Amino acid sequence: MQLLLAPMQGLTDDVMRDLLTRIGGFDECVSEFVRITHTVHSRQTWLKYVPEIGNGNRTFAGVPCTVQLLGSDAENMAVNALEAVRFGAAKIDLNFGCPAPTVNKHQGGAVLLKEPQRVYHIVKTLRAALPAHIPLTGKMRLGFEDKSLALENACAIAEGGACALTVHARTKVEGYEPPAHWIWVRKIREAVAVPVTANGDVFTLQDYLGIKQESGCESVMLGRGAVMRPDLARQIKQYERGEAVMAADFAEIMAWIRLFFDLCLAKEANNKYPVARLKQWLGMMKRVYPEAQGVFDAVRTLEEAGDVQKALEHLNHSIYG
Repeated sequence: MQLLLAPMQGLTDDVMRDLLTRIGGFDECVSEFVRITHTVHSRQTWLKYVPEIGNGNRTFAGVPCTVQLLGSDAENMAVNALEAVRFGAAKIDLNFGCPAPTVNKHQGGAVLLKEPQRVYHIVKTLRAALPAHIPLTGKMRLGFEDKSLALENACAIAEGGACALTVHARTKVEGYEPPAHWIWVRKIREAVAVPVTANGDVFTLQDYLGIKQESGCESVMLGRGAVMRPDLARQIKQYERGEAVMAADFAEIMAWIRLFFDLCLAKEANNKYPVARLKQWLGMMKRVYPEAQGVFDAVRTLEEAGDVQKALEHLNHSIYG
């Protein structure tokens, strides 16, 4: 049984990976995709997107971080993957699932699922280029417009040489709209000879139990649910260990909010990043925690990091003493 934190562009960046893996429950996380076009990235670029490379491929809490690549030029992806390994990457994942129109327009992500042979070629090329001890995995959706090529694409990834596969149980066209089709993950799991991780619509412990039962997978990847409910992975691990499931109260969550903002400031203090990221996160958490609405309202109109810090300190003091 493994719990993985999903790669979500603009959401699970290195700061969010740091925070969520500190809270606990995750066995592995995957970086936001590093886009591969016609260039060969420098060490500075790899460390910008995946700073964990400089820390033994682990987050601050010691959770392994896999480097995800996105692109369609198999040969240049292989060259870049080798460079990432040279700089310290220990595991490579390939993105065949990103639904973003700009990415798909440039022949990256989910659009490749229209061409299973191309998917196979990319995986096979990277597997042949990488050292044997470097694991290569893939992440896919069920298809682009429909699911007709789902099994063929899954087999292409497995037969191309990937040692594991994660399946987001929707097509590109379905985006993030419910429901996720967990039964299709089971079909894929039964069609390939490599381990399959289920992904899609796991927002609660009950969702986790449901996706495991319907997909038949032992490993589950958490995405938006882990951002909205930051102790979700910890709850799941408590359940799997036979322990009492203790959901975090908002006092603990408030401490995480303040820590997250401090981590954002430590990364980029002189621009809008810390304030924007905090508002983005609070905007998601308020769907789960009514108290997060109050925090969001308190910082919504603020633009300066110092003002936000003061507001968070005042809120914490007034509510929790």
